[in-house]
Amino acid sequence: MWQPEPDWVELPSGTGTSTVGLWRTALGGRPVVVKRLAAPQPGDPAALRDVGHSGYWRREADVIITGLVDATPGLRGAPASAEEDPEGITIVRDWVEDAASSGLFLALCMGRFAAAELPRPKFLARHLMRDRIDRVARRGGWPTLDRTTVADVADHLWRRRGAMLDLLDALPQVPQHGDPTGANLPGRVDDDAVAIDWATVGTGPVGGDLGYLSLSSREGFEPLLDAYLLGHPGADRDQAVLGAQIVAVYTALSRAEWALARAATGEGALASKYRHPAVAPHLRALQRQFPHIEALLQL
Repeated sequence: MWQPEPDWVELPSGTGTSTVGLWRTALGGRPVVVKRLAAPQPGDPAALRDVGHSGYWRREADVIITGLVDATPGLRGAPASAEEDPEGITIVRDWVEDAASSGLFLALCMGRFAAAELPRPKFLARHLMRDRIDRVARRGGWPTLDRTTVADVADHLWRRRGAMLDLLDALPQVPQHGDPTGANLPGRVDDDAVAIDWATVGTGPVGGDLGYLSLSSREGFEPLLDAYLLGHPGADRDQAVLGAQIVAVYTALSRAEWALARAATGEGALASKYRHPAVAPHLRALQRQFPHIEALLQL
Protein backbone atom coordinates (compact mmCIF):
# COMPACT_ATOMS: atom_id res chain seq x y z
CA MET A 1 0.00 0.00 0.00
CA TRP A 2 1.26 3.46 -0.94
CA GLN A 3 2.32 5.64 1.99
CA PRO A 4 3.96 9.08 2.24
CA GLU A 5 7.50 9.22 3.57
CA PRO A 6 7.78 10.05 7.31
CA ASP A 7 9.72 13.28 6.71
CA TRP A 8 7.25 14.77 4.23
CA VAL A 9 5.40 17.86 5.45
CA GLU A 10 1.65 17.59 4.95
CA LEU A 11 -0.07 20.53 3.26
CA PRO A 12 -3.75 21.51 3.14
CA SER A 13 -5.39 19.71 0.23
CA GLY A 14 -8.67 19.92 -1.61
CA THR A 15 -11.79 17.98 -0.77
CA GLY A 16 -11.87 15.94 -3.95
CA THR A 17 -12.96 12.35 -3.50
CA SER A 18 -9.79 11.04 -5.15
CA THR A 19 -7.25 13.22 -3.35
CA VAL A 20 -5.47 11.25 -0.64
CA GLY A 21 -3.19 14.07 0.41
CA LEU A 22 -0.62 16.71 -0.44
CA TRP A 23 2.93 16.97 0.92
CA ARG A 24 6.02 19.15 0.54
CA THR A 25 9.46 17.59 0.41
CA ALA A 26 12.73 17.75 -1.51
CA LEU A 27 14.16 15.39 -4.10
CA GLY A 28 17.85 15.79 -4.75
CA GLY A 29 17.74 19.20 -3.14
CA ARG A 30 14.86 20.29 -5.38
CA PRO A 31 11.74 21.44 -3.45
CA VAL A 32 8.67 19.62 -4.72
CA VAL A 33 5.05 18.90 -3.86
CA VAL A 34 3.71 15.36 -3.91
CA LYS A 35 0.02 14.74 -4.54
CA ARG A 36 -1.56 11.33 -4.25
CA LEU A 37 -4.72 10.38 -6.15
CA ALA A 38 -6.63 7.19 -5.32
CA ALA A 39 -8.17 5.15 -8.11
CA PRO A 40 -11.98 4.79 -7.87
CA GLN A 41 -13.26 1.79 -5.97
CA PRO A 42 -16.56 -0.10 -6.24
CA GLY A 43 -19.28 2.04 -4.72
CA ASP A 44 -17.55 5.35 -5.45
CA PRO A 45 -19.50 8.00 -7.40
CA ALA A 46 -19.78 7.23 -11.10
CA ALA A 47 -18.59 10.76 -11.90
CA LEU A 48 -15.06 9.76 -10.92
CA ARG A 49 -14.88 7.58 -14.04
CA ASP A 50 -16.69 10.01 -16.37
CA VAL A 51 -13.92 11.62 -18.43
CA GLY A 52 -16.01 14.71 -19.21
CA HIS A 53 -17.24 15.28 -15.65
CA SER A 54 -15.61 17.91 -13.47
CA GLY A 55 -14.90 15.24 -10.86
CA TYR A 56 -13.00 12.85 -13.17
CA TRP A 57 -10.39 11.38 -10.86
CA ARG A 58 -7.26 11.38 -13.01
CA ARG A 59 -7.61 14.54 -15.09
CA GLU A 60 -4.70 16.33 -13.43
CA ALA A 61 -2.42 13.37 -14.10
CA ASP A 62 -3.56 13.14 -17.72
CA VAL A 63 -2.78 16.83 -18.19
CA ILE A 64 0.77 16.18 -16.99
CA ILE A 65 1.26 12.99 -18.99
CA THR A 66 0.10 14.59 -22.25
CA GLY A 67 1.95 17.87 -21.65
CA LEU A 68 -1.31 19.68 -22.43
CA VAL A 69 -0.42 22.93 -20.66
CA ASP A 70 3.37 22.80 -20.63
CA ALA A 71 3.63 25.82 -22.94
CA THR A 72 0.13 27.26 -23.31
CA PRO A 73 -0.13 31.06 -23.50
CA GLY A 74 -1.46 32.95 -20.50
CA LEU A 75 -1.62 30.01 -18.10
CA ARG A 76 0.84 27.15 -17.97
CA GLY A 77 1.61 24.25 -15.68
CA ALA A 78 4.62 23.81 -13.43
CA PRO A 79 7.13 21.05 -14.32
CA ALA A 80 5.67 17.81 -13.02
CA SER A 81 5.57 14.04 -13.44
CA ALA A 82 2.92 11.41 -12.78
CA GLU A 83 3.52 7.76 -11.86
CA GLU A 84 0.65 5.27 -11.90
CA ASP A 85 0.26 2.06 -9.91
CA PRO A 86 -2.70 -0.30 -9.29
CA GLU A 87 -3.93 1.82 -6.35
CA GLY A 88 -3.70 5.27 -7.89
CA ILE A 89 -1.35 7.94 -9.20
CA THR A 90 1.44 9.91 -7.55
CA ILE A 91 2.06 13.40 -8.92
CA VAL A 92 5.35 15.15 -8.22
CA ARG A 93 5.63 18.79 -9.27
CA ASP A 94 8.09 21.57 -8.65
CA TRP A 95 7.35 23.87 -5.76
CA VAL A 96 6.02 27.17 -7.13
CA GLU A 97 6.95 30.33 -5.28
CA ASP A 98 4.21 32.90 -4.81
CA ALA A 99 4.71 35.79 -7.23
CA ALA A 100 1.97 37.86 -5.54
CA SER A 101 0.37 38.55 -8.91
CA SER A 102 -2.46 41.05 -9.08
CA GLY A 103 -5.97 40.09 -10.12
CA LEU A 104 -5.53 42.23 -13.23
CA PHE A 105 -2.49 40.23 -14.33
CA LEU A 106 -4.31 36.95 -13.71
CA ALA A 107 -7.38 38.15 -15.62
CA LEU A 108 -5.16 39.12 -18.55
CA CYS A 109 -3.52 35.67 -18.45
CA MET A 110 -6.88 33.91 -18.35
CA GLY A 111 -8.02 35.91 -21.35
CA ARG A 112 -4.92 34.84 -23.28
CA PHE A 113 -5.50 31.23 -22.25
CA ALA A 114 -9.16 31.43 -23.34
CA ALA A 115 -8.04 32.67 -26.75
CA ALA A 116 -5.54 29.81 -27.19
CA GLU A 117 -5.95 26.92 -29.61
CA LEU A 118 -5.94 24.22 -26.96
CA PRO A 119 -6.10 20.57 -28.06
CA ARG A 120 -9.38 18.92 -27.07
CA PRO A 121 -8.54 15.51 -25.56
CA LYS A 122 -11.48 13.57 -24.23
CA PHE A 123 -10.49 14.05 -20.59
CA LEU A 124 -11.27 17.79 -20.57
CA ALA A 125 -14.10 18.92 -18.28
CA ARG A 126 -16.94 20.05 -20.55
CA HIS A 127 -19.83 21.13 -18.31
CA LEU A 128 -18.20 22.38 -15.13
CA MET A 129 -20.92 24.74 -13.87
CA ARG A 130 -23.66 22.25 -14.67
CA ASP A 131 -21.79 19.60 -12.67
CA ARG A 132 -21.32 21.98 -9.75
CA ILE A 133 -24.96 23.04 -9.67
CA ASP A 134 -26.08 19.42 -9.97
CA ARG A 135 -23.98 18.65 -6.89
CA VAL A 136 -25.67 21.48 -4.99
CA ALA A 137 -29.06 20.18 -6.12
CA ARG A 138 -28.30 16.71 -4.76
CA ARG A 139 -27.63 18.36 -1.41
CA GLY A 140 -31.01 20.09 -1.45
CA GLY A 141 -30.26 23.41 -3.14
CA TRP A 142 -30.00 26.58 -1.03
CA PRO A 143 -32.40 25.96 1.89
CA THR A 144 -30.41 27.97 4.44
CA LEU A 145 -30.56 31.06 2.24
CA ASP A 146 -34.35 30.84 2.59
CA ARG A 147 -33.81 32.08 6.16
CA THR A 148 -31.94 35.22 5.09
CA THR A 149 -32.79 38.56 3.50
CA VAL A 150 -31.83 37.21 0.04
CA ALA A 151 -34.45 34.46 0.26
CA ASP A 152 -36.68 35.70 -2.56
CA VAL A 153 -33.77 36.40 -4.90
CA ALA A 154 -32.13 33.06 -4.13
CA ASP A 155 -35.40 31.21 -4.70
CA HIS A 156 -35.94 32.91 -8.06
CA LEU A 157 -32.40 32.23 -9.27
CA TRP A 158 -32.50 28.64 -8.04
CA ARG A 159 -35.71 27.96 -9.96
CA ARG A 160 -34.12 29.59 -13.03
CA ARG A 161 -30.88 27.62 -12.78
CA GLY A 162 -31.67 25.41 -15.80
CA ALA A 163 -32.27 28.41 -18.03
CA MET A 164 -29.07 30.06 -16.81
CA LEU A 165 -27.03 26.95 -17.49
CA ASP A 166 -28.54 26.82 -20.97
CA LEU A 167 -27.39 30.40 -21.51
CA LEU A 168 -23.87 29.39 -20.51
CA ASP A 169 -23.94 26.45 -22.91
CA ALA A 170 -25.00 28.78 -25.75
CA LEU A 171 -21.98 31.06 -25.28
CA PRO A 172 -18.70 30.44 -27.14
CA GLN A 173 -16.89 27.59 -25.39
CA VAL A 174 -13.26 28.41 -24.70
CA PRO A 175 -10.36 26.85 -22.78
CA GLN A 176 -10.70 27.45 -19.06
CA HIS A 177 -8.77 26.52 -15.93
CA GLY A 178 -11.95 25.91 -13.97
CA ASP A 179 -10.69 26.88 -10.50
CA PRO A 180 -8.76 30.13 -10.99
CA THR A 181 -7.98 31.52 -7.56
CA GLY A 182 -4.85 33.28 -6.44
CA ALA A 183 -3.86 30.16 -4.50
CA ASN A 184 -4.11 28.03 -7.63
CA LEU A 185 -2.27 30.55 -9.82
CA PRO A 186 0.69 31.47 -7.63
CA GLY A 187 3.64 31.55 -10.02
CA ARG A 188 4.82 33.63 -12.92
CA VAL A 189 7.13 32.89 -15.83
CA ASP A 190 7.69 35.84 -18.17
CA ASP A 191 4.18 36.98 -19.21
CA ASP A 192 2.38 33.82 -18.09
CA ALA A 193 0.86 32.76 -14.78
CA VAL A 194 1.82 29.33 -13.45
CA ALA A 195 -1.06 27.20 -12.19
CA ILE A 196 -0.61 24.34 -9.73
CA ASP A 197 -3.98 22.59 -9.95
CA TRP A 198 -5.43 21.47 -13.30
CA ALA A 199 -8.04 19.03 -12.01
CA THR A 200 -10.92 20.97 -13.60
CA VAL A 201 -9.29 22.21 -16.81
CA GLY A 202 -11.56 22.03 -19.82
CA THR A 203 -13.82 24.12 -22.00
CA GLY A 204 -16.49 26.46 -20.77
CA PRO A 205 -18.33 29.72 -21.48
CA VAL A 206 -16.30 32.75 -22.41
CA GLY A 207 -15.92 34.84 -19.25
CA GLY A 208 -16.50 31.86 -16.96
CA ASP A 209 -13.02 31.85 -15.46
CA LEU A 210 -13.23 35.61 -15.07
CA GLY A 211 -16.38 35.34 -12.99
CA TYR A 212 -14.76 32.74 -10.75
CA LEU A 213 -11.61 34.84 -10.27
CA SER A 214 -13.65 37.95 -9.44
CA LEU A 215 -14.98 36.29 -6.28
CA SER A 216 -11.54 36.28 -4.65
CA SER A 217 -9.90 39.27 -6.34
CA ARG A 218 -9.40 42.63 -4.68
CA GLU A 219 -9.97 44.47 -7.93
CA GLY A 220 -13.41 45.46 -9.14
CA PHE A 221 -15.20 43.60 -11.90
CA GLU A 222 -14.87 46.22 -14.65
CA PRO A 223 -11.05 46.46 -14.48
CA LEU A 224 -10.85 42.67 -14.39
CA LEU A 225 -13.13 42.47 -17.43
CA ASP A 226 -11.00 44.97 -19.33
CA ALA A 227 -7.87 42.95 -18.55
CA TYR A 228 -9.55 39.69 -19.63
CA LEU A 229 -10.66 41.23 -22.93
CA LEU A 230 -7.20 42.67 -23.48
CA GLY A 231 -5.92 39.10 -23.34
CA HIS A 232 -8.77 37.82 -25.52
CA PRO A 233 -9.52 40.70 -27.92
CA GLY A 234 -11.64 38.47 -30.14
CA ALA A 235 -14.20 37.88 -27.40
CA ASP A 236 -17.53 39.69 -27.45
CA ARG A 237 -17.77 41.93 -24.38
CA ASP A 238 -21.46 41.27 -23.68
CA GLN A 239 -20.95 37.52 -23.96
CA ALA A 240 -17.98 37.62 -21.59
CA VAL A 241 -19.99 39.68 -19.11
CA LEU A 242 -22.90 37.23 -19.19
CA GLY A 243 -20.62 34.22 -18.72
CA ALA A 244 -18.84 35.89 -15.82
CA GLN A 245 -22.07 37.05 -14.15
CA ILE A 246 -23.77 33.66 -14.14
CA VAL A 247 -20.68 31.83 -12.91
CA ALA A 248 -19.93 34.42 -10.21
CA VAL A 249 -23.50 34.72 -8.90
CA TYR A 250 -24.29 31.02 -8.74
CA THR A 251 -20.90 30.22 -7.23
CA ALA A 252 -21.23 32.97 -4.61
CA LEU A 253 -24.75 31.85 -3.62
CA SER A 254 -23.66 28.22 -3.37
CA ARG A 255 -20.66 29.14 -1.22
CA ALA A 256 -22.81 31.31 1.05
CA GLU A 257 -25.28 28.45 1.44
CA TRP A 258 -22.47 26.03 2.30
CA ALA A 259 -20.96 28.34 4.92
CA LEU A 260 -24.29 29.27 6.52
CA ALA A 261 -25.51 25.67 6.61
CA ARG A 262 -22.42 24.64 8.57
CA ALA A 263 -22.78 27.56 10.98
CA ALA A 264 -26.52 26.97 11.42
CA THR A 265 -25.88 23.74 13.33
CA GLY A 266 -24.58 25.72 16.29
CA GLU A 267 -26.57 27.47 18.98
CA GLY A 268 -28.12 30.87 18.41
CA ALA A 269 -29.99 32.64 15.66
CA LEU A 270 -28.69 32.33 12.13
CA ALA A 271 -28.21 36.11 11.88
CA SER A 272 -25.76 35.95 14.76
CA LYS A 273 -23.45 33.80 12.62
CA TYR A 274 -23.04 36.35 9.83
CA ARG A 275 -19.82 37.73 11.30
CA HIS A 276 -18.31 34.34 11.98
CA PRO A 277 -14.88 34.17 10.28
CA ALA A 278 -15.95 31.07 8.35
CA VAL A 279 -19.09 32.82 7.07
CA ALA A 280 -18.34 36.53 6.70
CA PRO A 281 -15.97 36.27 3.68
CA HIS A 282 -18.61 34.37 1.70
CA LEU A 283 -21.29 36.91 2.56
CA ARG A 284 -19.03 39.81 1.57
CA ALA A 285 -18.32 38.09 -1.73
CA LEU A 286 -22.05 37.64 -2.23
CA GLN A 287 -22.71 41.32 -1.48
CA ARG A 288 -20.25 42.26 -4.23
CA GLN A 289 -22.41 40.32 -6.67
CA PHE A 290 -25.57 42.37 -6.12
CA PRO A 291 -25.16 44.34 -9.39
CA HIS A 292 -24.74 41.05 -11.27
CA ILE A 293 -27.72 39.54 -9.45
CA GLU A 294 -29.86 42.50 -10.50
CA ALA A 295 -28.75 41.99 -14.12
CA LEU A 296 -29.63 38.29 -14.03
CA LEU A 297 -33.04 39.03 -12.57
CA GLN A 298 -33.84 40.96 -15.75
CA LEU A 299 -33.17 37.94 -18.01
